[in-house]
Amino acid sequence: MKKFFAFVAMMGLLTFGFTQNVNAQDEAAPAVTEEVAAEEVAEAEEEVVEEVAAPIEEESVGLHKNLKVKFIEGNAGFMSLVAVALILGLALCIERIIFLSLSEINSKKLMKEIEEALEKGDVEGAKTLCRDTRGPVASICYQGLMRIDEGVDVVERSVVSYGSVQASNLEKNLSWITLFIAMSPSLGFLGTVIGMVQAFDDIQKAGDISPTVVAGGMKVALITTIFGIVVALVLQVFYNYILSKVEALNTDMEDSSVTLLDIIMKYNLKFKK
Repeated sequence: MKKFFAFVAMMGLLTFGFTQNVNAQDEAAPAVTEEVAAEEVAEAEEEVVEEVAAPIEEESVGLHKNLKVKFIEGNAGFMSLVAVALILGLALCIERIIFLSLSEINSKKLMKEIEEALEKGDVEGAKTLCRDTRGPVASICYQGLMRIDEGVDVVERSVVSYGSVQASNLEKNLSWITLFIAMSPSLGFLGTVIGMVQAFDDIQKAGDISPTVVAGGMKVALITTIFGIVVALVLQVFYNYILSKVEALNTDMEDSSVTLLDIIMKYNLKFKK
C-alpha cells in the first residue's frame, strides 16, 4: 500500500513538472516568433529601399551619360556652338539680373527722407542721402537736387535727360541676349540641313534608300534642332524676367521723378518767397 501511494505521488510530481515545462515553452515561443518576424520585416524593408534607390541612381547616371552621348552624336562642331551660345547667354542674363537686383531700392522711403530734409532746408543733406544710396532712382534725384536753385523747369529737363541715360544702362547687353536667343535655333537648323545632306550623301554612296542608311544623318539633324530650341527657350525665360525688372525700375524712376518735382516746388514755395 505504501508503495502504491509513493508511485502515485511520483507520477503526480512528474506530471506537474511536465506541465510547467510545456507552459514555459509556450510562453517563450511567441517571443522568439516575434523576434524572427521583426528581423524578417527589417530585411524586407532594406531590400525594398535598395530596389527603389538602385533605379534612381542608375537613372541619374544614365541621364548624364545620355546627354554626353547625344551631344557627341549631334555633330560635336555644331553642338559646341550651341553650348557656347548657351553659356554666353546665361552669363549675360546672370549679370543683368544681379545688376537690376542691386538697383532696386525702397524708393518711397528715399523720397520721404528727401522731403523731410528739404522741409528743414537741408539741401546738402538731401544730396548726401542720394549720393550714399545705390540705384538709378537715387542718381536721378541727385541730378535734380544739383540744379534745385535753377528753377523747376531746369530740374525737370535734367531729370528727364538723366532718366534716359539710366534707362539705357538698365537695358545694357539685352541686345546680345536676343542675339543668342536667335542664334541657338538657327545653329540647330543649320545642323539639321547638314544632317540631311549627310543622309543624302549616304544614300548616294550606298545606292539604297533603306532606313539604316538614312538613320545616321537624320539623327544628327534632329538632335541639333532639339538642343538649339531648348537653349533658345531657356534664354527666353531669363530674358523675359529681365525685361519685367527693367520695366519695374523704369516705372519707379518715373514715379520718383514726379514726386521729386513736387517736393522741390514745395521747397521753393517755402524758402524762396
